[in-house]
Parts: sequence; structure tokens; C-alpha cells
Amino acid sequence: MFRLLALVCFTAAVLSLPALANEPAAAGDSPLSGPPLKWWKGNLHTHSLWSDGDQFPEMIADWYREHGYHFLALTDHNVLSDGIRWMKVKDVVARSDEGVLDRYLQRFGEHWVQTRGEKGTPDHQVRLKPLDEFRHLVEERGRFMMMPAEEISDRAEGKPVHINATNIAEVLPPAGGATVRETMQNNLRMILAHEKQHGRQVLPHINHPNFGYAITAEDLAAVTSEQFFEVYNGHPAVGHLGNDDHPSVERIWDLANAIRRTNLNVPPLMGIATDDSHEYHGVPGSHPGRGWVMVRSRFLTPEHILSAIKRGDFYASSGVTLGEVRFDQATGTLSIQIDANDGATYRTEFIGTMIDEGQQDERIGVTLKTVHGVSPTYQLTGKELYVRAVVTSSLPADDPSFEDQMRQAWTQPVGWRSENEPSQP
Repeated sequence: MFRLLALVCFTAAVLSLPALANEPAAAGDSPLSGPPLKWWKGNLHTHSLWSDGDQFPEMIADWYREHGYHFLALTDHNVLSDGIRWMKVKDVVARSDEGVLDRYLQRFGEHWVQTRGEKGTPDHQVRLKPLDEFRHLVEERGRFMMMPAEEISDRAEGKPVHINATNIAEVLPPAGGATVRETMQNNLRMILAHEKQHGRQVLPHINHPNFGYAITAEDLAAVTSEQFFEVYNGHPAVGHLGNDDHPSVERIWDLANAIRRTNLNVPPLMGIATDDSHEYHGVPGSHPGRGWVMVRSRFLTPEHILSAIKRGDFYASSGVTLGEVRFDQATGTLSIQIDANDGATYRTEFIGTMIDEGQQDERIGVTLKTVHGVSPTYQLTGKELYVRAVVTSSLPADDPSFEDQMRQAWTQPVGWRSENEPSQP
């Protein structure tokens, strides 16, 4: 009996081990190895009628599921889709159009859609369904899941400071602060305490730093408890390209990581792509389907997806799909395999920050190598603080958020760990 119990405990322990990011995919399922590693597509920034979006949450979830996504986080401002809430139909229509309620009824039926009051009067209302109620309509094991989340929307120094918290157990009120940097730190401290208190994986990430040009590279570098930010956000108003007085979001990424890897000696920021979707009815604005993350994991659960993101086993995309992303720490080689679209060509830029030995000046965010084709590689020389890759397709974005936008993908910084730190994906 003792041997049998020991075997059961050993098997359970093996099954609970997290998948190594550089472990090759298994040939097939087995009780010990589990399912093979695969890429899961998801959006971590989404708004609904629970805050300032213009669509019912289950309609939004249904859209993402039917468009090939595997996970979705609804991130309404300072609220979880939880509890009882009614909304005037005229207010719903004002945000969208006259047919919004009819489309909702057509998709889910009169037995699901709840209204009260006389139709056509100011008292006509519709009930907004909470996540715990509607998730059972859209979730499917191994295909699609929802994660409870919130966009903690704060302000400091007259500027917006927004941080997403994914997979939280309860709503987190903005923590405030005297400065942008202090506000970021206070909210992150609150999120990390929430994660510890509830014993669950929670992912915080900084949203759209150029929205209102609120968050600088120095701010992102200084708040060392944060390791994730939006390198691409699909809202047209977030200043992705910067302006004459402010750097682009990608430039901010490299500036912040140069500070992190020199002055502070902390891990670099990793880049997330999101929709920040608000508009779902064809009107101008922030639409679904513009930006997403591809996460490599064996299982489609919040714990496994967020753990994979935290170890850097993901990439960000606005339209380019990567079949493989590998960093061989022994040889210092970053290898990428691009899943090509018909008629498309691809340019991969390996971008990094170099420090010349014996000198103090840094070359920040420079293109170290450009490769055309679908199998680009870069071997580190040993003088890089880090290297990341951005892949650009010759095809334009399907639904661009800025002028002349092309489809792209961004890998995470590699080559920055010391010999005593864990291996990278």
C-alpha cells in the first residue's frame, strides 16, 4: 500500500511541474508528459458595457472565440463584471446603434436576454450579465477560456496611469500616489499583495505608456516590480508612434531596458500586444482583432498561461504568426520560424543595446542585423545587454490603428541573464 501511495504522489508531482520554456514539444499525449506544448492566442485588454465599451460582454467573448482566440480578459475600468447591473436601453443605443439589442437577442435568445420596463420608453432596461453567469455559454475546455480582470485606472500629476490586473479575485480600487511613478508603484504593490493573499497567478501590466504621454521610459525603468507593458495597443489614441517631443512606444521599450540592464541590474520589460477594444459595431475607434499575445503552454488554464507569460514564453503580434521562437543560451542564438502568408515577404530586425568594453556610452535600441526570409537567426557577440526581434510583413494590417501600419510581431528580450539565473525560452 505504501508503494502504491508513493507512486501516486510521485505521478501527481510530475504532472504538476511547469513546462520548461525550452523543452521540445512531446510527440503525443501520455500520462507523464501531458499534452504537447502549443501556442495559445489571447487578448488581455478588452472593454464592455460594464464600463466604456459599446457591446454586451458575452457578445464580445463570442466574437473572440469565433475568431480563433483561446483566452480573453475583460478589463473594464475599476470594475469587475460582477453582481446585478441594469442599463437603460437608450444609453446602450447611444453608445452603439439602434440594432444592438436586436443582435443580442438574435444571438442568445429571449430566454437569456433579460429586459424590464416598456419597450420604447425611458424606463426600458437590459440586464448586464456578470462573468460568472455568462462564461458557461462561451467557455470550452481546451478551446476557449475567460479570465476575470480589471483596468485599474488611476491618475497622477494630471496624467492617466492605467494598469491591467489579470486573473484577480475581486475588484481592486486605484491606490493613488503623488507622482506617476509613485502611483505605478502603489498599484503594483497592491496587485502583488492581492496575488499572494489569494494564492493565484495574477499578471499586472502597464497600459499604453504614450496615452496622454503620461509614462516615460525612466518611469517604466524605475518601477522594477513591473516586468510587462504594452508595446502595441490597438487604440488609435495611444500615441504608438510618438511625436516630435515624445519617443515611440518601441523606443521607450529600449530606453527603459537600457536603464534596467545597466543602472539598476534588473530584468528587462517584456512587451504585450492588446486590442484595448471599445467599439464593436463598425464605428471608428478601438476595434477587436488588432493586437494579441501568443503564449506557449501545455494547458489552457489561467495558471499555465500566466506562468508562461511570466517566464517570457510568448510573443506579441499585430498580424504576424511565428511557428517557433527559440533562444539557445549555450550558443547565444535567437532563432525564429515565421509562418508565412501567401504573397507576403518578411523582414526581421534584431534590435539590441550594446555596451563597448571600457566605455560608458551605450548604443540603445539599434538594429544589429536585418534578415529577409522566414527563418531568421541572430548569434549574440557577448557585448549586447539584450537582443529582441521585430518581424514586419509586407502585408498591411487588416484594420490599422495608425497610418501605413504593417503586420508585425515582437519577441521578448533575450541574452540578458547571468550564468546563475534560470535559462530563457
